[in-house]
Amino acid sequence: MSDSQGSAGSSRTQLTGRTPWPSPQGPLRRFLRTETGSAAVLLAATLAALAWANIDSASYERFWATKLYLGVAGQDISLDLHEWVNSGLMTFFFFVVGLEARREFDMGDLRERRRVTLPALAGLGGMAVPVLIYLAVNAGHSSAQGWGAAMSTDTAFALGMLALVGPRFPRRLRAFLLTIAVVDDFVALGVIAVFYSEQVTLGALLAACGVFALVLLIRAADVSSGVVYLLLGMVLWAALLKSGIDPVVAGLALGLLTYAYPAARGDLERASGLFRLFREQPTPQLARSARMGLAAAISPNERLQELFHPWTSYAVVPLFALANVGVPITGELLSRAFTSPVTLGILFAFVLGKPAGIVGVSWLVTRLSRGRLRPPVGWAAAAGGGTIAGIGFTVSLLIAGLAFHGGELEEAKIGILSAALCASAATWGVSRLTTLLPHHVRGRALHGRSAPVVDLTSVIDPERDHVRGPRDATVTVVEYGDYECPYCGAAEPVIRELLAGLGDVRHVWRHLPLTDVHPNAQLAAEASEAAAAQGAFWEMHEWLHAHQEDLRMPALVRQAEALGLDVERFRRDIHDRAGADRIAEDLGSADESAVSGTPTFFINGRRHRGAYDSDALHTAVRAARVRAKLGH
Repeated sequence: MSDSQGSAGSSRTQLTGRTPWPSPQGPLRRFLRTETGSAAVLLAATLAALAWANIDSASYERFWATKLYLGVAGQDISLDLHEWVNSGLMTFFFFVVGLEARREFDMGDLRERRRVTLPALAGLGGMAVPVLIYLAVNAGHSSAQGWGAAMSTDTAFALGMLALVGPRFPRRLRAFLLTIAVVDDFVALGVIAVFYSEQVTLGALLAACGVFALVLLIRAADVSSGVVYLLLGMVLWAALLKSGIDPVVAGLALGLLTYAYPAARGDLERASGLFRLFREQPTPQLARSARMGLAAAISPNERLQELFHPWTSYAVVPLFALANVGVPITGELLSRAFTSPVTLGILFAFVLGKPAGIVGVSWLVTRLSRGRLRPPVGWAAAAGGGTIAGIGFTVSLLIAGLAFHGGELEEAKIGILSAALCASAATWGVSRLTTLLPHHVRGRALHGRSAPVVDLTSVIDPERDHVRGPRDATVTVVEYGDYECPYCGAAEPVIRELLAGLGDVRHVWRHLPLTDVHPNAQLAAEASEAAAAQGAFWEMHEWLHAHQEDLRMPALVRQAEALGLDVERFRRDIHDRAGADRIAEDLGSADESAVSGTPTFFINGRRHRGAYDSDALHTAVRAARVRAKLGH
């Protein structure tokens, strides 16, 4: 066994590499992981704001009231620090939310448009029911006009806390919640624009509409310069601010316009060629070309998420909490708040209304559509998603600051903080109760019956494909690989471990020789097909992975002889390129399934994103087995 095989066989070694340079983790997985880490930072910022406001409330108020001026060509914008955070920096937060929503529409589960219907309706229900509860509690009070503060979920905080208090929920719940949250944010920003904006200045609003129309035009013309969009975005933001409409709307709109698509193999090959030129002649000009080629291979959506998402998660949202959460907590405030219709309305709206609205509308749509539309997860997981959606932090604080002042604003903040705490506790309770269910009931309660999106376009043909493992296996692992790719060589022992330890798994190998980076990959693939013609594909397959350092013709012939093959026939098949058409078919199916690097795995038709070490693949296979037994 080679060194790479030995290391790969250890379950402690995380294998994430691929050739050539695709992302080692799926965009959604990276997004959620960042949200999980930022939840702790957001919580720390919340506690810091409360501590600051209770130690020295005067300095807290004085600091955030500090004016900051920004002027260009005689035009200036004057806002205090609190407003710069809420209307300026938060624009970037909503831009990232828009980017992730667009990615789900272009590449995620929502690329099947019918799957948008249920989470969109659930998102609307998850806003309408809390608003009705708030209005019922505040009926007859002037505070009823603050209903907007009781309807919107905090995307970042909810997803982060979900990972902490509900780790047993399936990953698809996060995508479902994200869609709900985007609908939530979009409607909330519309509510801010219509109901909580200052008197609208028609001229500035028309100017903003004109700038947005210009953005649509240059997007249609395939203009890709980031500087152009940045300048237009700044003008759009300023025009909306002057119009009296909260300018954070600009961030969400521009994010939703930003395309997402998988890296195409042709783009990656061009990038590899540019890098080779730079390596042969390392000049500044070729370095710049190589950088531009690498960047062009990745969609603008992914590039911008990579740039802005850590900043919004670890800086912008915590700064927003620091600027908005600070409220001096006294016994008098608490006693007043928990008898105030503002606090109670917000608390009941989020803790009771959010899960009732989301789960209730999801159930109603499922029944009315006779099961054609249903949540992507089971009802226990949907209930957990409904309870965690009761964290209405960011946008709720934003609207509360616009709707309330003085004592009512303090009461609203107490309600929002209390709701976040209660929603997290309720989600933990749902998660714990779900673990007490019998195993077969728990699987259905978590995963449900919704059929997953199938990413693999070319179905398995046992008569054509190279398959090892039981013909009637519950789980099928398809691998697109390259015999000269070191990551494929490292993954091979993990695959053999899967086949040996789990009796209901089969493995399918499909060729993806990346000849631009691996000069011997095509020859090795054709040698495996020449061996397959004599019934020795898998023996040659294992040898090729174990001897990637020497895949030239003399070594291949020696191995054919060692396997007892007809060496003359083996030589003739390679010379005549007898297996080339078969390899070309695999390349075609790889392009149809948007495969751009090796190794790429599909498990029961779904693309596996993330690591492919023993632990990761065993976990993915177990999840696929559960879904298969539930009839997905």
